Amino acid sequence: MAVLKRMPPRRRREGVTDYRARLKLVKSGKPRLVVRRTNRYVIVQLVESKAGGDRTVLTVTSKVLARYGWRAGTKNTPAAYLTGYLAGKLAVAKGYTEAIADIGMRTPSKGARVFAAIKGAIDAGLRIPASEEIFPDEARIRGEVIAEYVRSLGEEARERFSASDVELLKDLPSHFEEVLERIRSG
Repeated sequence: MAVLKRMPPRRRREGVTDYRARLKLVKSGKPRLVVRRTNRYVIVQLVESKAGGDRTVLTVTSKVLARYGWRAGTKNTPAAYLTGYLAGKLAVAKGYTEAIADIGMRTPSKGARVFAAIKGAIDAGLRIPASEEIFPDEARIRGEVIAEYVRSLGEEARERFSASDVELLKDLPSHFEEVLERIRSG
């Protein structure tokens, strides 16, 4: 007699969902700050889990940063921090005080962009349990590392990027501060 093997759920087979980790997050009873990276953007969502399914309270993508004057890339570490900061500010404005981080199937590595977004939400006033050691350092968050790299390229940078991009990237830390101030006051 043949023994039938039970097929795992589709999302587990595809490697999209870790149901054990998800169950721990849902059982916490706190809303989840879901951070996802795409090829072009960073997406930060605040999601509540209910018996009937999840409810997304708010969604902020790094594409929205253009409204605040952000002219640099939308998937780098400074953009991730600003997106997390904006999401955290909106969550606090809606009355949320705490959340739990959900980075999905990403391997948690020190200084990753997903942790820059979480740090942004924490700095905006949302309480999220996380260790300070996992966050990127302040120089990476402000874009000083990117600016230093572009400066080190010299003339080669003008071949890789347009002239306006080179000037923007060389001055990325001050551009970051301007946009952060607009988000704070906006």
